[in-house]
Amino acid sequence: VSEKSAAWFAELYQRDGLFGGHVIMLGAGNDGEARAALKTFPGGLQIGGGMNAANARDWLDAGASHVIVTSWVFREGRVDWARLDELAGKIGKEKLVLDLSCRKRGEDYFVVTDRWQKFTERAVNADTLRKFSGCCAEFLIHAVDVEGLCRGIDSELVEKLGQWSPIPVTYAGGANSLADLEAVTKLGGGKVNLTIGSALDIFGGGVKYEDCVKFNRRQN
Repeated sequence: VSEKSAAWFAELYQRDGLFGGHVIMLGAGNDGEARAALKTFPGGLQIGGGMNAANARDWLDAGASHVIVTSWVFREGRVDWARLDELAGKIGKEKLVLDLSCRKRGEDYFVVTDRWQKFTERAVNADTLRKFSGCCAEFLIHAVDVEGLCRGIDSELVEKLGQWSPIPVTYAGGANSLADLEAVTKLGGGKVNLTIGSALDIFGGGVKYEDCVKFNRRQN
């Protein structure tokens, strides 16, 4: 748990021109902090955690650039296309990020929901990403098997995402060095972005935030 507020981090990202960061509400009681972050960096941050057709517009009005949705569009292990179409229709696909976080089972990766505990029947592959790309602006994909371990990225998944996805992808999971930033850029063919969380020094890790900002500026 950080001693800094969500708004403090939002101000930092705004100062350094880091658009597209994620504000994820893990459980109840986070609305105030989330809204403060969005107000600090309006149009610069995406919001996730409990998003649905009833509240998505409100969060966009609060300053989010996009809403991130996952479990709400999967029910009983299957895609609820009616819900997905409803949400995209209400806010526009250009404001929607679809979270297809996945775990490996056998040789394939499968979307997992409900805090990554439940496997769905939907594999993450070229066909899935092509179908979903018509409903959203971007994919957010956590490699759940390596998420939070800070032991390196899932290189196989990153490379496949770069080959499969017709729209931008943000990959998360396992990053623990500046070399991981370079690897994702190369393996993903320039189509895959990387989220670094707990490995950053501003969150208590060993990767210097300032070095990542410099890397990002070089890429831009």
